[in-house]
Amino acid sequence: TNIGSILASVNPYKPIPGLYSVDAIDLYRQHRLGELPPHIFATANECYCCLWKRHDSQCVLISGESGAGKTESTKLLLKFLSAMSQSSLGAPAFEKSTHVEEAILES
Repeated sequence: TNIGSILASVNPYKPIPGLYSVDAIDLYRQHRLGELPPHIFATANECYCCLWKRHDSQCVLISGESGAGKTESTKLLLKFLSAMSQSSLGAPAFEKSTHVEEAILES
């Protein structure tokens, strides 16, 4: 659920098909925070928009207990930001996962 610009999420401890797909990235990049159901991609999109439109630095705090999904949430956030940066360069949808994303996620 969203609490203002804060996203509170729960680790389902199982994969949910399509929840973090390229289609989900495309959906959330077209909408502002609060227009669609709460999602980590909505939070990432808000950060991305604020970064480029307001020229403000952005910070995302991901916290939780051991096993809560912090590392996976970070990977998803970076996946979204990487896809957004690739699309801003005019890359086709199938090339959104590139060496840039791989390098960031490996770090």
